[in-house]
Amino acid sequence: MTNTKGTRRRRWAAAAVVALAGLTVTACSSSTSGTSASSGSAASEPQTITFTFNDASGTEHYFQNAATAYEKLHPGVTITSEVLPAESYAQAIATRIEGGNAPDIFEAESGSGQTDSIEPFARAGDLLALTDPVLKTELSPASLSQFEYNGTVYAVSLGSAVNGIVYNNALAQAAGVNLTASSTFSDVLSACATAKAKGKSLFGLAGSVPANTGILALEVATSTVYGPDPNWDTQRAAGKVTFAGTPGWTTALNAIVQLYKAGCFQPGAPGAGFDALTNGSARGQLFGFFAPSGAAVDIDAASGGHVHLIALPFPSPSGTTYLSLSSDTSIAASSHTKSPKLVASFLEYLASPAGQKILATGSGYFPVGTTDISALGPVYQPVASMITSQQTRNFPTIDWPNGKVYTDLGNGVEGLLTGQATVQQVLQQMDSDWTTP
Repeated sequence: MTNTKGTRRRRWAAAAVVALAGLTVTACSSSTSGTSASSGSAASEPQTITFTFNDASGTEHYFQNAATAYEKLHPGVTITSEVLPAESYAQAIATRIEGGNAPDIFEAESGSGQTDSIEPFARAGDLLALTDPVLKTELSPASLSQFEYNGTVYAVSLGSAVNGIVYNNALAQAAGVNLTASSTFSDVLSACATAKAKGKSLFGLAGSVPANTGILALEVATSTVYGPDPNWDTQRAAGKVTFAGTPGWTTALNAIVQLYKAGCFQPGAPGAGFDALTNGSARGQLFGFFAPSGAAVDIDAASGGHVHLIALPFPSPSGTTYLSLSSDTSIAASSHTKSPKLVASFLEYLASPAGQKILATGSGYFPVGTTDISALGPVYQPVASMITSQQTRNFPTIDWPNGKVYTDLGNGVEGLLTGQATVQQVLQQMDSDWTTP
């Protein structure tokens, strides 16, 4: 099991909701295999189960809403919610899973590249196997393999989201700053200069938070690395490429240094936490930040509907711009639950069209497999054509072997901004992490 302290992207983004709400002012188990969901007697199972997740902003009620809807459909069932602190959630839930003390159901990450990713837990026998064949059909549009281990499904998806720039277009335009989905990297640098001349910053960056700097790096690498080679992770796993030897990775990290030198981030960004974003946004100094697009809906809710943000891709510093689009925020269940049939039934409900609709309404994500982008609302309209034309790439960490690669990417970006690391050193560390269990 991993012992790193990686933090999932939506979790820190939810914390950023609190930080950026100021925008309103200006406008391991010894078991070897998971238990099958078909085991046990439904009649003898406890009908009260626990569901653990985080809610950093205090405005996220979609998991509770889905649980309430399921209870109404199944009289006698009680789903008890448990909310853990967002900042420490990934490590806390991983510790409980590995210790055999997991809740019945819990929020996690798909794939293998973060601290609470499901694959290591499934390999250790700590997750409940989900055997309903309908699940594979429902999850397939989101890349089914990320929810599986050895061909068996172990988690379902919250929905799909864009990983990009969450942007207050009205606030930026009021300052004479223009950025669109078709903007180039040069346009971004010009926008940075315009914002800086007005005493503002185009982007807020919590430079001391690895998940914040890490998601920025991956947004850029979506175009420079995964655009030209969508199978780059497979090539890395086979030892055919490396981080340090791939020009696209060097380009991505150099672009972040260029953004920093151009004054695209707020003063003091390398050492900043979310408090700097709070202060800057409350004064109307920041126009955008880097997060999954669901954060735009969270901020709208936190502002009482006074702020309407949009999702934008991060313009490629070289070549074609690709949009990062993923469905990796997941819900899984413990193999140690005393109610395997009930738990499996609830997860199947979350993956169903009815469950996905409830989750999408509250989270700002959109249901897995959605093709009608016009129904997604204004947040996604700037990137609608990119989604429909499949000018998108998945989030890389899904296929990364452990959480340390991502954590050290985020830490490495901070080192680049402070001058304490070089691009080559950061990439070499990531290569070392890749091959270290």
